[in-house]
Amino acid sequence: MSCDKRELEFSVFIINKLSDYLKKPASEIYKILSETNILDDYIIKCYDVLHTLGNEYLMEDITELIKERGIKL
Repeated sequence: MSCDKRELEFSVFIINKLSDYLKKPASEIYKILSETNILDDYIIKCYDVLHTLGNEYLMEDITELIKERGIKL
């Protein structure tokens, strides 16, 4: 899926915030989000809604989605 500059910047922001939130390397977070399609199918696809939400909510929401996809954190 292609994305524009805003979506790319938001994706990088989410990866770095999740890295801090979960205390895992950003490269590992990127791998998890890519392999579970959360990056393309949720973060980029739903950018218009997600970028209006608070950081804490986003971290909890995406963490829960990762767990629902069967990834242990």
